[in-house]
Amino acid sequence: MKQKKEYNHEILTGERALFQSENVHIVNTIFADGESPLKESRNIEIEDSIFKWKYPVWYSRNISVKNSTWLETARAGVWYTDTISVEDSIIQAPKSFRRCNGILLKNVSLPNAAETLWNCSTARLEHVTAQGDYFAMNSEDMTITDFSLTGGYAFDGVRNVEIHNAKILTKDAFWNSRDVTVYDSFISSEYLGWNSKNLTLVNCTIESLQGMCYCDSLVLKDCTLLNTSLAFEYSTVDAEIKGAIDSVKNPSGGCIRADRIDTLIMEADKVDVSKTKIYCAGKPVDVQRGNLKAVV
Repeated sequence: MKQKKEYNHEILTGERALFQSENVHIVNTIFADGESPLKESRNIEIEDSIFKWKYPVWYSRNISVKNSTWLETARAGVWYTDTISVEDSIIQAPKSFRRCNGILLKNVSLPNAAETLWNCSTARLEHVTAQGDYFAMNSEDMTITDFSLTGGYAFDGVRNVEIHNAKILTKDAFWNSRDVTVYDSFISSEYLGWNSKNLTLVNCTIESLQGMCYCDSLVLKDCTLLNTSLAFEYSTVDAEIKGAIDSVKNPSGGCIRADRIDTLIMEADKVDVSKTKIYCAGKPVDVQRGNLKAVV
């Protein structure tokens, strides 16, 4: 195997400083002013280094980054790149990871993650924290564990996503998504999950206003709903809720089980109320009766 060329304690400047580099080991190096330093690179290992300028890793393959930092000015850091791992690092720049395939982020902080992870596929996130709007739009085939996110409009249009042990505080999460399952997580999201298909929430605590509406095949198992009102409007839903629901409005069909529903709104001129079965404290509720208060 060809021995890797090494850059150690370097300050690299100028546009395309290491353009089309292959089999390179980079340590304690600063990529200073100059766009696209590693564009079209292959088989690169980077450790303890700093990216200071725009577009550092584009159209690249087989990239490993450890203990490194993208400053805020290193915007749009990783685009059109296949097979990249980033570990024990801080990515301060927005708009990272676009149209990439084969991503591993482990022990990574993204304090300015606006418009990050767009149109990517086959991504694994472990111990990641992120803050910013429109995280992971239109990405697919993702597995995420021990994750925290603050920012609006997260996971819009994603496909085939599995999330474990997350804290997600975001307006309008999982809109237009398909085949998403979230386990053992806390989600605070106004208008959660609208227009989704096959969204499944297992052992989650959820806080939402008009959440989980316009959903197709929504499933909640052993979930707790806090301060959640006007839920499930025009959704087909199979829900097992621990405790009470503040209010439910006009689900399209399915089954809802809870200890109590404080307000149940079933309007026969808007939905076929016979398609939804509701049980409170194990007892069936007569949904034909229309608007009911304190259903127990």
